[in-house]
Amino acid sequence: MDPVDEAFRAIGRTGFLPAGLRGRARFDGPLDIGHGQTNSQPRTVRDMLLLLQVLPGQRVLDVGSGSGWTTALLAHLTGPGGEVIGVELEPDLVEFGAANLTRTGQPWARIVAAEPGVLGIPEHAPYDRVLVSAAARRLPTELVEQLAPEGRMVIPVAGWMVLAVTDARGRVETSRHGSYRFVPLR
Repeated sequence: MDPVDEAFRAIGRTGFLPAGLRGRARFDGPLDIGHGQTNSQPRTVRDMLLLLQVLPGQRVLDVGSGSGWTTALLAHLTGPGGEVIGVELEPDLVEFGAANLTRTGQPWARIVAAEPGVLGIPEHAPYDRVLVSAAARRLPTELVEQLAPEGRMVIPVAGWMVLAVTDARGRVETSRHGSYRFVPLR
């Protein structure tokens, strides 16, 4: 079985939604989790994870972790030999996402509060993979700089899903993979 499909089977969306929305977990669309944020459409999350190509044992940064669902999916993909750090700007969602993530029993993953005005967690870089679940106007240099050589980042930019890949020397190549809508990256 494909690792992404296995992650979706192992980490259901239900436990990452507010109680009143759990009955809609199978809905293939974004669901409001409060504070102007959404739990992304499952098909979109799957597309992003397929592009990201997470491998066991990798270090992954999850920008805009929200409810914690993508952080948990990423942790399943890295396995216990990896490390996943989710960052979220909204304090209530940091608490909500961290509580949801704790219930998955994946101690190699955590969610922390984002530092206002700072994208990612530069002091813990480099990361093998970076997933961004909010739309940027342009490819953020500050996140590209946090990628390890031969790293991959998936991020919505100006309406397009962008894959940024660094080579062994740190040069970046980008490609577009369909049109998507996300809440804005702040």
